[in-house]
Amino acid sequence: MILTGNSLVNERLHMTRSPRINGRSPLRKRDANRPSARQRIFDTASELFYLKGIRAVGVETIAAEADTTKMSLYRNFPSKDELVAEWLREHDANFWQTWDAMANRHSKDPRRQIKAAFALLAKHVADPKARGCPMANAAVELTEKDHPARKVIEAHKAKLRARLVQICTQMGAREPRLLADQLFLLMEGAQVTTQTLGVRGPARNVARAAKMLIDANLRAS
Repeated sequence: MILTGNSLVNERLHMTRSPRINGRSPLRKRDANRPSARQRIFDTASELFYLKGIRAVGVETIAAEADTTKMSLYRNFPSKDELVAEWLREHDANFWQTWDAMANRHSKDPRRQIKAAFALLAKHVADPKARGCPMANAAVELTEKDHPARKVIEAHKAKLRARLVQICTQMGAREPRLLADQLFLLMEGAQVTTQTLGVRGPARNVARAAKMLIDANLRAS
């Protein structure tokens, strides 16, 4: 789970190209286990958007890496913008599925919920393959307010902030909204600093920093 969350980076897809005869690929045998063109396009785009950035990846590259065509891509997705939005919608769904499963394990202990959340985040930022938060990365690239992915990003971050407020309130924090904002900023900052100072930078202390913030707020209550 990527907190600001999702999911850990998938290993790079290595699609085996069929040999070409006279400039054309021979017909493939029908393979029931081969993912559909739509799934290959989506999986490839998701990986490339995360690893290389949205603007750096064109539809030609996605189609080639997915072993399909631009025409097939546009048959399955109205536009690259919609493909980006769909990628982030899946990330949002996966993030909250992971979060809710974690919360259910500690349904009567909000402090353990926060501890578990930051433990997952600490694990993520320690992974040298990770490239931060997909939502935050996309927000930097997609400045157009009418981009279909903007609403996905903003709704995700607003929900995360609201969930932190709820948990901090349940913990009995003296200033739950302030503590929630501090924890939110800590989550965001940890993921950004891994891109500039690496896994041995400040991000490695994210779980400890969260504990200190919580302890200070609870002692003051």
